[in-house]
Amino acid sequence: MQELFGTEDRAQRFYRDQVLDRLNARMREFVARQEMVFVATSDARGECDSSLRTGPPGFVHVIDDRTLAYPEYRGNGVLASVGNIAENPHVGLMFLDFERDRIGLHVNGCATILDDVELRRHTPGLPEPALPGQRAQMWVVARVEEAYIHCRKHIPPMRRVTAQDPASWGTDDTRRKGGDFFESKGTPAPWSGEPARYGH
Repeated sequence: MQELFGTEDRAQRFYRDQVLDRLNARMREFVARQEMVFVATSDARGECDSSLRTGPPGFVHVIDDRTLAYPEYRGNGVLASVGNIAENPHVGLMFLDFERDRIGLHVNGCATILDDVELRRHTPGLPEPALPGQRAQMWVVARVEEAYIHCRKHIPPMRRVTAQDPASWGTDDTRRKGGDFFESKGTPAPWSGEPARYGH
């Protein structure tokens, strides 16, 4: 595609100037204060999934310049991301700062899944739950292979507002989880009447 669109020189400059195989000090500081990360995975067949993970600053824990970990909290039980990682360890993480620096960071690599007790045994400083219900069921530990900037020109500026409905970590309350916001429950699906295959 670079050859087709004539961007080889620009791409080579980007690779040379911006793409690292580790997290430098500035990247580690950036990750340590983020409150969200978008996670891209795919299964053994290459079918993709993208998901959002959030938590207090530092919930994505930088273990060292080549390793970071984020918690998997209790969710809808589908476990699509970790199901994919179990089949295909490649993972893409996208950190976006919409407020302070308006900049993004791509981190690509390979991931493994560890339980909370096992990771804490080997990782001093792993964050403890900050709120009721915010306990990691497991951790995704990613080995960094590529880290590079996502430029700010297409990142919209946003400002923080006081949450009207604060996060309810670990709840099973249907209303607080969003209920059937998209009215999917009554819409026929191709797998109606048989176990869904989505999410492994």
